Amino acid sequence: MANQEIVFGLHAVQALLKSSPQRVAQLHLLRGRADQRIQKITKMAEQNQVPVRFASRQSLDDLADGNHQGVVAVCIGETRVYDEKYLWEMLGALGEAPFLLILDGVTDPHNLGACLRTADAAGVHAVIAPKDNSASLTPVARKVACGAAEVVPYITVTNLARTMQKLQEGGVWITGTAGEAEKDIYAADLAGPMALVMGAEGKGMRRLTREHCDYLVKIPMQGSVSSLNVSVATGVCLFEAQRQRRS
Repeated sequence: MANQEIVFGLHAVQALLKSSPQRVAQLHLLRGRADQRIQKITKMAEQNQVPVRFASRQSLDDLADGNHQGVVAVCIGETRVYDEKYLWEMLGALGEAPFLLILDGVTDPHNLGACLRTADAAGVHAVIAPKDNSASLTPVARKVACGAAEVVPYITVTNLARTMQKLQEGGVWITGTAGEAEKDIYAADLAGPMALVMGAEGKGMRRLTREHCDYLVKIPMQGSVSSLNVSVATGVCLFEAQRQRRS
């Protein structure tokens, strides 16, 4: 089937049925499973006239490259691509201070999915990443995101440094994270229009990305480990920003 995409996992499929049910050509469910969560998804499919097929675990394993939890959606049409044009239109229509997450060099789809999930929970308006050397929205990333990939725009840009500069020209303050920064995250002002930049694990932000940040901050580490997984660090920083924005 042309332009076919597989989405799997309870949360990811449920979010898809809620946001874009017209894209689901078929819903495959594990034969014999009838718990409350499956019943909810089945009802959503029926309400949107999505064909439901019951299949063996082996058949679902063949469809999905990962832990499908007994739920696999076969989608048609292309996933909406969010680009720079969408970013500027979205920012122009916002009725509040922008709250953005920039991922520089995050290539693991598991980490991307976890960052999207955290971004959604923290109220981030969009996640931005360079087109090159970044994870894409694979079925695994969608599964880990638990539905957040369907609601938080993941915007890929050609030139990240140029996009950051344009954000700054529009009044957005950019805060980068670096282990050697002097100021810690709890002393930074994150309440206004802001973008948080998280670098790849190990390498951190690229030099040009770092140079385009207004501030650099760090997470104070008290134990023996020197760093956190990027998705965990993202959660710490985003929820500190959310705390400040709410107060």
